[in-house]
Amino acid sequence: MKTSTIETLTWVLVYGGLLVVCLGIAVRRTAESLGTVLMAGGGVVAAAGFALIYVRSRRKDD
Repeated sequence: MKTSTIETLTWVLVYGGLLVVCLGIAVRRTAESLGTVLMAGGGVVAAAGFALIYVRSRRKDD
């Protein structure tokens, strides 16, 4: 996978996951179970983005 692809995917996952976490917080006021699911899913997606930051830092440049 190219470095630019990893960098793009990293930031899409991080910001997308954090956006879904915020959406889950807002939804949780009216639908608690749906909000919890959104927060957990967004957290997992954001964590995957942070893991890609680590992967990118350890990767040797081509």
